Amino acid sequence: MSPETLELYSTDELIQEILRRTTFQGVIVHAKDQARSREWTGERVFSVRHNENLDAEQAGRLLGVVSQHITEGI
Repeated sequence: MSPETLELYSTDELIQEILRRTTFQGVIVHAKDQARSREWTGERVFSVRHNENLDAEQAGRLLGVVSQHITEGI
């Protein structure tokens, strides 16, 4: 897909496409209300989504590992 083609799809459509792929084994974290700018003021609510390749426990463990790496500065 070229960047010009990606512009034709909504964020939700792109997320659904990733989640449909059997090769995707991960977690998607995204702003619940689509962020329109890089500026972050106030509170922002996020959604976490994963496909059938991970169950809820596995997705939670993955997020824990990612969180640990982020706080360690890796």
